[in-house]
Amino acid sequence: MEKNLFKNMFTPIQIGNVTVPNRVVHVPTDISSAEADGSVSDRVIAYHEEIAKGGTGLIIIGAATPDRDTGRSTVTCLSVDADYFIPGLHRLAHAMQKHGAKCAVQIQHPGRQAAYPRKNQISCSDMISHLPGSAGHEVIYAGGTAHGKIARGMDVEEVYDLIEKFAEGAWRVQQAGFDAVELHAAHGYMIAQFMSPYTNKRTDRFGGSLINRMRFPLEIVARIKQKCGPDFPVLVRYSGEEWVPGGRRIYESKEIAVMFEKAGVAALDISTGIFEAPGPTLDPMYYEEGWNTYSSEAVKSVVSIPVITSHTLRHPEYCDKIIGEGKTDMVGLSRQLIADPYWANKAKAGNIDDIRLCISCLVGCWKESMWIKRELRCAINPATGDTQFLDIQPANKKLNVAIVGGGVAGMEAARIAVLKGHKVTIFEKDNELGGILRTCCMVPAKQKMKWYLDWLRRQIAKLDIEVRLNADISKEKLSAFDVTLVGTGGKTVVPDIPGIEKAVKFEDVLICKRKNCEFWPKEGKHEPVKTGQKVLVWGNHYAACDTVEALAQRGREVFIVTEDPEFCPDIEPIHREVMKMRFAGGNGEGLEGVPIKIPVVVHTKMTVLEIKDGSVILMNDQLEKETLEVDTVVLAKVVPDDELFNSLKDSGLKIMNMGDSRKIRNVRGAMTDGAEAGIMLDEGIFMNANGTLSSALPTDVKKQMKGYL
Repeated sequence: MEKNLFKNMFTPIQIGNVTVPNRVVHVPTDISSAEADGSVSDRVIAYHEEIAKGGTGLIIIGAATPDRDTGRSTVTCLSVDADYFIPGLHRLAHAMQKHGAKCAVQIQHPGRQAAYPRKNQISCSDMISHLPGSAGHEVIYAGGTAHGKIARGMDVEEVYDLIEKFAEGAWRVQQAGFDAVELHAAHGYMIAQFMSPYTNKRTDRFGGSLINRMRFPLEIVARIKQKCGPDFPVLVRYSGEEWVPGGRRIYESKEIAVMFEKAGVAALDISTGIFEAPGPTLDPMYYEEGWNTYSSEAVKSVVSIPVITSHTLRHPEYCDKIIGEGKTDMVGLSRQLIADPYWANKAKAGNIDDIRLCISCLVGCWKESMWIKRELRCAINPATGDTQFLDIQPANKKLNVAIVGGGVAGMEAARIAVLKGHKVTIFEKDNELGGILRTCCMVPAKQKMKWYLDWLRRQIAKLDIEVRLNADISKEKLSAFDVTLVGTGGKTVVPDIPGIEKAVKFEDVLICKRKNCEFWPKEGKHEPVKTGQKVLVWGNHYAACDTVEALAQRGREVFIVTEDPEFCPDIEPIHREVMKMRFAGGNGEGLEGVPIKIPVVVHTKMTVLEIKDGSVILMNDQLEKETLEVDTVVLAKVVPDDELFNSLKDSGLKIMNMGDSRKIRNVRGAMTDGAEAGIMLDEGIFMNANGTLSSALPTDVKKQMKGYL
């Protein structure tokens, strides 16, 4: 592809007195990876240095608190509330600047949305919040009940004290050598709480009219300029729309933009949402690329300072296009750079097919990290938060590796193993790679999953990996290999009840039909099973959710049956919130797609007793029965398909189970299992007393165990 294809993106831009080398921005991301006191850790430096090496022009470090005692956005966010943080911040700035990037620190007080402390939060006004999608959500123990999270409104003296702390934090950022500072005024955090008519109920000088609600952020900007001088650039990130009744709309956000420019703000970073509306705030898979670009376009029309847009930006072609059309000055990427920190380099080189596109799953970067008070990870990039994957070294001994199963776990294990120099053969029972991820092609809401699926399949094709499709597996075949990794995935449960032969499996309903796909098998595929108009889906995890989404979108009348007290409690919470709206016949805030015409009916605490022609007999947890008229029953309970592993684990082979065949989870679980299996393959690999593979024994233990391994 032509070099420097995206000329709009890769031209410099001026932010105040700072020249940014290109228009790609790492918009602020709280990676919850600082030391416990808020100081810079090696993990924080490693994450941001990779993005700088990857060619991003401006990197904004996310969510540094100006006051640890009253509010941290995550339990291990950065802090700028003491001078002794300056040396570590300087190391962080230098790690990015030596690669040519400009960098800023975002200062954020979470207010009512503090993850720490859990109780007694301060806010602009007294309030009780229910924010299940926030990292600062109310913690409810197993036997507890949600009552809402209480926050206390600050008095005027406390407000001015916090203004001073914001300004002091900005001065420390400047002292550390950063090029700019940003204020977080989006998503319902403290500054946003003052700016929004939805959260600000004050009756003093900081509440009521727009100018009063803007007094808090404008006083912070003024105080920063007093401490840092007029030439130190101050950026502000705020939501163009808040998507709640009584919240801010785009017309007021345009007025705010003018006020910020007049106050000397150097650039505006336009986001969207508030956590009462978690869909647009964190935009899961349902949201189309660049859906929020209209906000930056509106703001850009009333100011002359640079404007940054963000939210579901993935493809370089699209990003370059909206800059060229004048809809934004810079493109802000967050999750995309978590998935692939080398996005900018690959785009500029025209190496588009090798970009690992973020699939907006919110699993690694949200559900299984900040939301449950852990460090940031990624569902499709093992190197996020794990430096052993940043520079994969050749193995000391090259192994002959068999991988059984060509799903996510198998392909990721193969990819990593080959990068270490091993000889790898994938045995796949089907006629194409992909495993259960291929069913996502038929689920409108899950189309982004195919980006990762195809990326993996392209990597397998480019690397020196032997792939045997339609393969039969035996102990004899596997005994020729040094190591066998089993990733045979899950299997659909077929319960022993009357009439079960009338039911169909979800994977047969969701067979992909896209013959224009570059990976369409030469031998073709079976046709998907057709369902009737009334369909009962029996299950309660991603298989059930995806099947319901696909069938309901096709106009079927869908019923869900699960023995659990809640439908899909283990799937990512933001997706679940939007999914519930869609199942009810509505849509997520900001979504413009076609809603489901016939609302989905969910039956919890129930099971299927018998399947008849045209009906099923259900029974609830009180042993009460009822008959439901349906045309088709779809089985969507999935358990590990561990039959092969169990048959081989005592065979004397070096063998490891991974992915769904070990435990049913999600794409991150499968990817992580595969990556960790691949990176472990090396000299001295052995079966430990837990019945799984390990390597890298201490030298003395190697001698002690010689003859036993």
